[in-house]
Amino acid sequence: MIKIGIAGLGFMGMIHYLAYQRLRGVKVVAMWELDPKRLAGDWRSIKGNFGPPGEMMDLSGIARYESMKDFLADEKVDMVDVCLPPSLHAKVTVAALKAGKHVFCEKPIALKASDGARMVRAASAARKKLFIGHVLPFFPEFDFAYEAVTSKRYGRLLGGHFKRVISDPQWLQGFYDPERVGGPMLDLHVHDAHFIRLLCGMPTGVSTVGRLRGEVAEYFNSQFRFRDPRLSVTATSGTIGQQGRGFLHGYEIHFERATLAFEFAMVGDEPRTLMPLTVFDRQGGATEPKLAGGDPVDCFVAELKHALACLKNKKKSKILDGSLARDALKICQQQTKSLVAGRPVKI
Repeated sequence: MIKIGIAGLGFMGMIHYLAYQRLRGVKVVAMWELDPKRLAGDWRSIKGNFGPPGEMMDLSGIARYESMKDFLADEKVDMVDVCLPPSLHAKVTVAALKAGKHVFCEKPIALKASDGARMVRAASAARKKLFIGHVLPFFPEFDFAYEAVTSKRYGRLLGGHFKRVISDPQWLQGFYDPERVGGPMLDLHVHDAHFIRLLCGMPTGVSTVGRLRGEVAEYFNSQFRFRDPRLSVTATSGTIGQQGRGFLHGYEIHFERATLAFEFAMVGDEPRTLMPLTVFDRQGGATEPKLAGGDPVDCFVAELKHALACLKNKKKSKILDGSLARDALKICQQQTKSLVAGRPVKI
């Protein structure tokens, strides 16, 4: 039995708690939260852009802490699940690793590449696992694309375009603060930066154009460069000021023998699959693969199941490893640098 301590009872802390309830061989035994109502089980104030609303929860049998020091001293906890604001990721993760805990930390790994590197070094020094919660590869459409690349089912990867746009998240405090959340680049686009890194390797450079809000990128388009000049990869991300379309993501990925296309949006309160995952082949065919799932919480269940399996089998994760998340953060920082400078930059 792997015993979990959750740090932070916001939206992601709630989603992770619900996901753990669906898994075998794991149990949430401790929680750390500063809000006394949430720590007592009143989660009605928790909200997000998917999943169930917060409600009253029965947390009996779970040790609950208001102090990080006391939480990390709990000897029952095997792995700390960090669901705190990004500005706290490095501090809490390093402290947990030094306390002898494995760590699962929500994305982004940190707000600064130097902090991400420090977290990776701390895990290595402690000989503990560090998983970063980049859940995107566990969404069925993205899992299909990842498998197509790794298996070379459709031949060599030629590149693609990725997009992820939301309406201005006015309910999220500090979203555009570079010292708290980091804006769309680090809260939103980092998903695609990680997925691009996973599929294509580390880019060597990037050129980004778009709009800034203060010090952070608000809306932007990026062209990535790789050692293989045949790879053509672009991405669009950011926020729009109109609330009628709360969310949009998708991709078009090119292979030698096929093209994959997918696009999903939230229009008002209605989920719309604008383009179901479709495989266009060289013979002129267009097929829609059958995909499992439908409940977005299922993706987090799959993500945590993968991390726990790696922990149990003492294996490095090819998807959630801290070094990949560190690279994704570095990519994002260089995209912002290119946008601010108005020129291409190296990565």
